[in-house]
Amino acid sequence: MNGREIPDRVFYRIKEVCTLTGLKPHVLRYWEQEFKDIKPVKSPTGQRLYKKKDLEIIFTIKKLLHEKRFTIDGAKQYLANHKRILNEIREELTELVAMLKQEEKENK
Repeated sequence: MNGREIPDRVFYRIKEVCTLTGLKPHVLRYWEQEFKDIKPVKSPTGQRLYKKKDLEIIFTIKKLLHEKRFTIDGAKQYLANHKRILNEIREELTELVAMLKQEEKENK
């Protein structure tokens, strides 16, 4: 995913995310508007708190935009297709598990 290990925590403040990703705060705020999968929660003081899933998405977006030279729209399309494919795989695996459980019941 990246060259650094992400500390194992529930939430990360925007400054920590900037340090880990090498991005500036205004870039993260802009990406939040453009990429709906980045969903930091707000603390009672209004500070953005990112989850590990948000960081993984941010690293993916950074790689797409900075290394693979995608446009914002291209990265959005890539992420949407990736999400769709993962959902299809998840559905197929769920069906397989159900079939195996049914087969196991029949063989008892």
